[in-house]
Amino acid sequence: MDGRRAMRASAAVATARGADGRTVMSRLASAPPLTLRQTGPHTVHLVSTAAGPLGGDRLTLDLYVAPRTTLELGSVAATLVLPGQGESELLVTARVGAGATLRFMPEPTVLAAGCRHRLLVRLALEADADVRWREEIVFGRHGEEPGRCHARFDATRDGLPLLRQEFTVGDPALDNSPAVYGGARCVGTTFLTAAAKETAVAEGVAVLPLAVSGTLVSALAADAVQLRSRLEWGERTAIATDPWKTSGAPMARLSQPLPRLGDDSVAYGGEPPAPVIQ
Repeated sequence: MDGRRAMRASAAVATARGADGRTVMSRLASAPPLTLRQTGPHTVHLVSTAAGPLGGDRLTLDLYVAPRTTLELGSVAATLVLPGQGESELLVTARVGAGATLRFMPEPTVLAAGCRHRLLVRLALEADADVRWREEIVFGRHGEEPGRCHARFDATRDGLPLLRQEFTVGDPALDNSPAVYGGARCVGTTFLTAAAKETAVAEGVAVLPLAVSGTLVSALAADAVQLRSRLEWGERTAIATDPWKTSGAPMARLSQPLPRLGDDSVAYGGEPPAPVIQ
């Protein structure tokens, strides 16, 4: 036993609608290892400022997107879940107001050998909320078996369930089954409020319209690059039949070069001055 004390840390982001109709960040609260930096007018990136989560850690991230505002949340690097004393947990809660837009697309979660982790998501939507929520899990670092992870995702709209899903990674009896993961080393899902017209299936990926509304894209892959490619194909397929919810611009902004780690320049400095005639 290394004597390390388990971490309890919470971070939060909240938006508000300014007098001019623009989105402003009304709250940006961080606690290591969950450190948030505003990197655009309505874009925030998660920067890991400590190792983890490690076994025993309890981390929470709370998101509130006010009506008719936009929040895009990414991360600057993958999250490495490490073993420790007990089970680690990350709970993400998100409330998305009427007519608001949320893009939640962090880098993958990597399950190091020996870890035990719980990933919980509770997503509550109001009418006309527009959401794209991507999760990617990698089964261990190169050449190692994954630790264990139990993932649960619950989404509701106006209090009524849209999607309730859970799965487990790290059970050898299940992981190697052709009916579960087979030879895959990564699993990923994207939940979208955009409604695909019909089911679409390609190699390693499925696009499934949900019973009430929305779409679930699920994919398996040999590596993280292939997984991302398959999920993005599924996302494009889902929104192709719903032009109002096509959102290429948010994805483009999140794909811009990220600020340097450890540099205060990750803080958003506001809009550039308008050009003037000299």
